[in-house]
Amino acid sequence: MNRSHMLVLTTVLLLIVISMLAMTSVAQVDPAVATAVQQRFNGTATAQVQISVTRTVQAAFDQAVTATAAFNATVDAGMRQAVAATTFAQRTGLVDNAALSFAGSNTDWQALYPDGAIYTLEDAVPMVLVPAGCFTIGAGAQYDNEQNGSEVCFEAPFWIDRTEVTQAQFAALGGVKANANGFDGDQRPVEQITWFEARDFCALRGARLPSEAEWEYAARGVDGLEYPWGDTFVADNLVYSANSNDQTAEVGSRPAGASWVGALDMSGNVWEWTRSEYAGYPYMRDDGREDDPGNRTDVPRVLRGGSWIDSFTGYFRAANRGWVAPDVQSGGIGFRCVLSP
Repeated sequence: MNRSHMLVLTTVLLLIVISMLAMTSVAQVDPAVATAVQQRFNGTATAQVQISVTRTVQAAFDQAVTATAAFNATVDAGMRQAVAATTFAQRTGLVDNAALSFAGSNTDWQALYPDGAIYTLEDAVPMVLVPAGCFTIGAGAQYDNEQNGSEVCFEAPFWIDRTEVTQAQFAALGGVKANANGFDGDQRPVEQITWFEARDFCALRGARLPSEAEWEYAARGVDGLEYPWGDTFVADNLVYSANSNDQTAEVGSRPAGASWVGALDMSGNVWEWTRSEYAGYPYMRDDGREDDPGNRTDVPRVLRGGSWIDSFTGYFRAANRGWVAPDVQSGGIGFRCVLSP
C-alpha cells in the first residue's frame, strides 16, 4: 500500500471516529436537561436585571431621603430663626428706650431696674434683658481653668432666662431627655440633662444656649464683678454643699444672689451648659467655638456657675470655667436659654 492510499484510509477512519463521537454526544444530551438549563439561564438573567433595577431604585430612594432630610433641616432652622426673631422683637417691643440705649455701669442699670427688666410673654419663660455693653471676659482670673481674656462687646441687648430652666417649664414646653431628674419638683432646676438635650429644648422655644461670653456678661456686667452680687463670697447668696442638704433647691430661692440684670442662681444650685466649645482665650466668637457640633461627643462644652455639690468657693466666681463632654449628664448640671437678634 503506497503512501497516498494510507493517507486516504487514515482520513476516512478519522471522519468515522468524529461522526461516532458526535452521535454519542447528541445521544447523551437529555432534552429535559437542556430545557432546564436554558430556563435557569433565562431565570438568572432576569434576576440580574431585577437586582440591577432594585439597586437603582434603592439608590434613588436613598438620595431622595437624604435630600428630604437636608431640606427639612434647612426649613426647621429657618423656622427657628424666624421664631427667635419674632419672640425677641415681641419682648424688646415692651422695653423702654432707656433700656435699649443704656450705656452705664451695673449700678446705673440697677437704679433703673431694681429687679431687672423682666417681661414675661403669655405662656413663656420669664427672661431678663441684658443691655448692650462691653466687659473683659475672665478679668481677674485666679485659677488654672480661668484665663484673662480680652474685651468682649455686645452691640445689641439680649434676653436670658431669669432662672435655670425648671422641671415644670421643661415639661410644659415639650422638653425631652433620656434620664429622670435626681430631685423632683416643679420649681427645681432640670438636671441629668446632656448638652444636646438642653440645646434642643432651647430650640423648641426659638432660643438657644448662651455663649460663655453672654453668660459671664449677664453674671458680671460692665463692672466685672467677682460674683454675680459683688466682689466678696457670701454663703447665703447661693446654694452649695455647705447649705444644700445634698440636693438642689427651688430656683430663685436665694434672691440676694441676683446678678446686676436680675438673673438668679448664676452661682450655685446647678452648673449651667453654655453653647461654647472649651477653647483658650482670647475669646473669639467667630473662631468656631460657637459652632454647633451636631452629634459629636468629642467636643467639650463650657459649664458655668458651680453647683449644690461643690464646696470649693472658687467654682462660684463668675469668671470660672468648667468643661465636660456634651453627652455627660449629672445631678449637678442644668441650663438656661437666651434670645438674641
